[in-house]
Amino acid sequence: MAALLLTGCASQTPPQTDKAAADPAFSLPAATEVIAAGYENIADKYLVSLPVETIGMEGLRGLGAIDAAISIERSDDEVQINGHGREFAHEPLPKTGDSYGWARLTARAALAARGWSEEIGRASTEKIYEAVFDGMLSELDIYSRYSGRDEARRNRARRDGFGGIGIRFRLRDDDVHVYRITPETPAAAAGLREGDILVSADGVELRGLPSRKIVRLLRGPVDTSVKLVVRREGRPDPWTVNLFRRHIVPVTVTRVFKDGILYLAVSSFNQQTAASVRKAIMEVQADPANALKGLVMDLRGNPGGLLRQSIKLANLFLTQGHIITTRGRHPDSVHHYNADGDDILNGQPLVILVDGKSASAAEITAAALQDRGRAVVLGTSSYGKGSVQTVIRLPNDGELTITWSRLITPTGYTLHGLGVHPVVCTSSKASIPAVQGADGAHPNPILAAMGGRDFQADIFARWRRGGPLDEDERTRLRETCPPEPHSGTQDRDLARRIIEDRTLYARALVITQATARASLDRDNAAAE
Repeated sequence: MAALLLTGCASQTPPQTDKAAADPAFSLPAATEVIAAGYENIADKYLVSLPVETIGMEGLRGLGAIDAAISIERSDDEVQINGHGREFAHEPLPKTGDSYGWARLTARAALAARGWSEEIGRASTEKIYEAVFDGMLSELDIYSRYSGRDEARRNRARRDGFGGIGIRFRLRDDDVHVYRITPETPAAAAGLREGDILVSADGVELRGLPSRKIVRLLRGPVDTSVKLVVRREGRPDPWTVNLFRRHIVPVTVTRVFKDGILYLAVSSFNQQTAASVRKAIMEVQADPANALKGLVMDLRGNPGGLLRQSIKLANLFLTQGHIITTRGRHPDSVHHYNADGDDILNGQPLVILVDGKSASAAEITAAALQDRGRAVVLGTSSYGKGSVQTVIRLPNDGELTITWSRLITPTGYTLHGLGVHPVVCTSSKASIPAVQGADGAHPNPILAAMGGRDFQADIFARWRRGGPLDEDERTRLRETCPPEPHSGTQDRDLARRIIEDRTLYARALVITQATARASLDRDNAAAE
């Protein structure tokens, strides 16, 4: 191993080499291992092939985010680490394609920079990881990112669940107020109620503590206990309850059943989302007093989540055929997902609500069910995130999220930059031609939002034509129903009207089914 040479210092800050080298918070072997895992995975799995040398140089340059005086230069046989334009360390170039060698170089450069720079010398090891990984990822795409240990732990809790007691709380006047109790959890079993105030946890007074510290006290390994002191309005004295933590998966599905229509709002996709939707539908179906007319699935504002959950959700309503294709550079990123479900609704009407913030997994579900002619999509164009990220857990317990494939819908169009186009457009800026009725423009707001069969069929045909679209083409298509955030009841009310009027529902399905068949016929003809 070549030595890293300190050759001078142009900074007014005195060298702190001995202090940095002795700092137990920064371990050269541990840093090399963590950075190598990042470099190797990007080189192996990122959507576009990148030389390890490019990845390593961008990682090194990330140190400048901590101290702008640091700069990195590369010559034919070495890398120079400069401060204020003057070299203070250099390192021989690793062999071509040597991820570990570039990681070792980066860690050694960071150690040298800690000795030269006061800012980097004060930085934690995690801060250095963040600078290096952000440096290498900033030139890739907006979805590839690094999450440090604490953030990664929160991400995993949202995706996979955590050891907890099943409450949500808000801070109000420094008190910890319970505002939601998850059913079938330790908190529910113990009789805690919304509005209760948590006074302490395991002897630690909670009043005035920040939210993150309270969360750390309430969560913990499954089957461990937490002793709470609880106060309730109308009850004279606080009382103590001892709860054993269980595996808690955050609730992503809420339901309302009204006048024969089931409304399901899906906020994101974690490991229980599809099962939660199935359970909600089956519980309504199981009650003979409920005459189910149809389902409105609200994906507005849903940022996505787990890919396989979006596929499972679409599969609930399909019996066969294609759901989605993922295609990337790494062999493991290429998948062709097909349906094998039993249509839990038995063909009853299904309307999906989307808006400009419906993204990723939400778009997969909406696109698959629309392309297959199983659902009417209502709202605005969706966000247009048509890429898939893989999450790599690093040795420091942080996470690297890397874009590694693109999504292709059943009819062949790519979601990326385009999104899902609703057949019933409610965007306030939509360029939809007026539909003429007997007395001028059509008075039915749903038919007006559809803009006529010929108009929508043309839009869908262009949307689904497949092949690459340049930015201008994508923009022109999306302007027919511009993305915007929607909330409130207007879209839900229109969805209800579509379900209750089977003629309207059938008319909307005819448009999507006709263009879907045309796209598939085109592909079959090309294959012949």
